[in-house]
Amino acid sequence: MKFDNDIFERIRIKPDPELLAKRTFPTCDWEGCDAAGTHPAPKGRAREGEYHHFCIDHVRLYNKAYNYFSGLADDTVAAFHKDAMTGHRPTWAMGSNPDASGPRTRAEDFEIPRNWSRRSGDPRIQFGRAARFRAEFRAQPVRRKPLEKKALDTLGLPEAADAQAIRARYKDLVKRHHPDANGGDRSSEGRLQEIIQAYKLLRTAGLC
Repeated sequence: MKFDNDIFERIRIKPDPELLAKRTFPTCDWEGCDAAGTHPAPKGRAREGEYHHFCIDHVRLYNKAYNYFSGLADDTVAAFHKDAMTGHRPTWAMGSNPDASGPRTRAEDFEIPRNWSRRSGDPRIQFGRAARFRAEFRAQPVRRKPLEKKALDTLGLPEAADAQAIRARYKDLVKRHHPDANGGDRSSEGRLQEIIQAYKLLRTAGLC
């Protein structure tokens, strides 16, 4: 009885590594070699993802002579290496965008807020939103919530009033209706309370 067949080889405590490799891997692709092809090697340009399978000796010979750019002109090889620096992705000159449909955005269109700090987050407001887009946003009609609109009406201000106008109007009305400004007359206290409540609501809403 022969003891080198598959059954006895599988139950050996220390199986023959060469026989085990031949059963696990395809035969070496090197002509005339019947060893196990344990080492993959790329087949070359335009055949990405395809591999030869060589034994350890022949994969060393193959890799030593392997040239991905074989048959290409020098300028083509140089262009490939240049594109490889950017991952073969298209690039453009600094400050240009060939896909932009509108006018080219200039560096001075981007502003950093004066009150910006590291805790404030993005220094350019939403990853560099241009000033012209912010201007268009400001030009859109302002829509306030009903309570905010009522508070602005109490202060005699339009819906589009900004924080500076709200604060200035509040200070003016408080001085005008405060009893100390009217010789101790408290007839305007009700109106003063309405003004204070309206201002508190606008401040809570973040409008001033």
